[in-house]
Amino acid sequence: MIELYHQHAKTVYNLALQYVQNKEDAEEITQDVFVKVHENRHRFKQQSDIKTWIYRITINTCLDFIKARKRQKRFGIFQSLFNGFGNEPLRELSEFNHPGVILEHKEATAKLFRLINQLPDNQKTALILAKIEDKTHKEIAAIMELSEKAVESLIVRAKKSLAQKIAASNEGNEN
Repeated sequence: MIELYHQHAKTVYNLALQYVQNKEDAEEITQDVFVKVHENRHRFKQQSDIKTWIYRITINTCLDFIKARKRQKRFGIFQSLFNGFGNEPLRELSEFNHPGVILEHKEATAKLFRLINQLPDNQKTALILAKIEDKTHKEIAAIMELSEKAVESLIVRAKKSLAQKIAASNEGNEN
C-alpha cells in the first residue's frame, strides 16, 4: 500500500488541485483517496489499470468534496437566516490557492477556473483530463467509463460552453 501511495500520490494531488484549486483541500482529498483505495482494494478486479481505478476514485472524491462544500455553504446561509448572527463563522468554498500559478496570472487563472467549475461535472472532468492532465480520449474513456465518442462530445461541449461563459464574462466586465 505504501508503494502504491508513493507511485500515485503526486498524480492524485495534482488532479485534485485542478478540481479545488486549493493546496490544503487537494492534500485532504489526496488523503481521502488513499483511505478509500485501502478500504476498497479488495474490490479492484484488475479489469482496468490500477492508475485508471485510482483516477476514478480521485474524481469521485473531488466531486463529492465540492458538493459537500456547496451544501455546507447553503446550510450556513439557511441557518443564518433563522439564527441571526451566529458565533460560528460560515466556511466558504476555499479561495483560489493554486501553487502552479504565478502571481501576475493568478486573477485571470482564478477567473478561468471559476468558469470551468460552472460546467456540468462530466464536462468539467473530461476537460480537466484532456487539457490539464493531458490524457488521450482513450484514457479518458477508460477513466470515465464512457466511449471515446462520448468523451469527444463532452470535450467539444465543454469547450463551447466555456467559450460562451468567457465571452459573457468579458462582456460583463466592459460595462
